[in-house]
Amino acid sequence: MDHEATQEMGAMPSVAGGRTQVSDEVVEKIAVAAARAVPGVAELGGDVARFFNSVLDRVGLDQVGDARRGCSAHVTGDAAVVNLVLVIQAGQLVPEITSQVRARVTEAVEAYGLRVDEVNIRVDDVAMGAPPAPTV
Repeated sequence: MDHEATQEMGAMPSVAGGRTQVSDEVVEKIAVAAARAVPGVAELGGDVARFFNSVLDRVGLDQVGDARRGCSAHVTGDAAVVNLVLVIQAGQLVPEITSQVRARVTEAVEAYGLRVDEVNIRVDDVAMGAPPAPTV
């Protein structure tokens, strides 16, 4: 291969400019997955959301799934605020569980290139029985 051809192939076109936006829903899915991974978190979502979800599951109409239940997020530029509603297992220390959830959610969301300004958590209920079987 001659020298001219090598130089021409090595030249890379410049990258086009533009904006990248990450939707609130993407951050919600990431945060829910991270929160569910914390031992001691039984479920996500408030009483009403869990009630309707169980009804929809029983009649086979839950086509949306639980990917975002119990979470809302707001993304502004490269920063996110995440709000979670948790049900924890009985006997768990609330500060310990919420600290672990904050850390995991922050780490997971920041792995996607966003900054997490806040992870607000409301513990809505305590699960008194055995943890629910994971759904596939």
